[in-house]
Amino acid sequence: MTVALVHDWLTGMRGGERCLESLCRLFPGAPLYTLLHVPGAVSREIERHPITCSFLQRIPGIARRYRSLLPLFPSAVERLDVTPYDLVLSSSHCVAKGVRPRPDALHICYCHTPMRYAWDMPDAYLRSPLTRAAAAPLLLYLRRWDRRASGRVHHFIANSRHVRERIRRCYDREADVVYPPVDVDRFRISNRTEDYFLIVSALVPYKRIDLAVDAFNRLGLPLRIVGDGPERGHLERRARPNISFLGWQPDDCLPDLYARAVAFILPGVEDFGIAPVEAQAAGRPVIALRAGGALETVLDGQTGDFFWPQTPEALVKTVRCFDPSGFSPEDLRAHARRFDRSFFERRMRKIIAEAWEAHRPEPKRK
Repeated sequence: MTVALVHDWLTGMRGGERCLESLCRLFPGAPLYTLLHVPGAVSREIERHPITCSFLQRIPGIARRYRSLLPLFPSAVERLDVTPYDLVLSSSHCVAKGVRPRPDALHICYCHTPMRYAWDMPDAYLRSPLTRAAAAPLLLYLRRWDRRASGRVHHFIANSRHVRERIRRCYDREADVVYPPVDVDRFRISNRTEDYFLIVSALVPYKRIDLAVDAFNRLGLPLRIVGDGPERGHLERRARPNISFLGWQPDDCLPDLYARAVAFILPGVEDFGIAPVEAQAAGRPVIALRAGGALETVLDGQTGDFFWPQTPEALVKTVRCFDPSGFSPEDLRAHARRFDRSFFERRMRKIIAEAWEAHRPEPKRK
């Protein structure tokens, strides 16, 4: 059985790339196909695979501009040639599921979410009514293409029950659920915490980091934000001096940042959310929006507190009432073990093997 991996793009190590990293461990010799690749932006585990990029890679300055080229993504992924492979395993939050395997190949998609720009969150990306009106034909095209492309997938695997419901609603398809992998052993409980709260996130609109900034502007408490993205400049201008932006941090710095924080802040609706589980693996509680994947990773009153509705006022109220001494670091870490990488890899291996057995054609009789 020959195997190809497909991922949307390789521009940094976020949650989707952590999943891809584990898939690379499961298929160490598999070639990797993607829209674009920034060398050195992802882990060595991923980089050691042969990487083939779409025609977008040849566009000057693509690493800075790729988000603006969204209308080209469907065409770019469809031109990636994965026809030599018996099994195509796509890791998709955008268009990777739209590759075209050969007719007798098996296509399994690990779906982080249906394309959120088109289905669930256009208002988060297109903020003015004029922009939304101008983009309406593009969004209609993307929804139609995305639903059609979902028909090229034989078997969906969702990264949470929350995403399984989106797949059902957007594609009218069923999906298994396999939670993303967290390398729990990377993290340690610290005996010394400081007075800051922590966010680790891409700085993109749907993450709603602006809500956390507004809340902590009012609270005056220290907030450290790890991550980068197109929203960073806007957020930095909006923030008061008690809020610091650290940019992307090396993997070996994150465990200590988690372990010394008062709590982790999750202000947006996550598909799953690996960072809150990493915080719990380091023994730190989570203050999260009562929605999305957090409902599957945070136990209310046991590993964190929820706030609702999604407003700065609600977050301010929850932070003011928050008591970190009411949480056991050991219990938090034990809960995070449920999402350890070993469970992900074992479950994925089983589902893929079963899907292959069900798909494999019967041998021809002589």
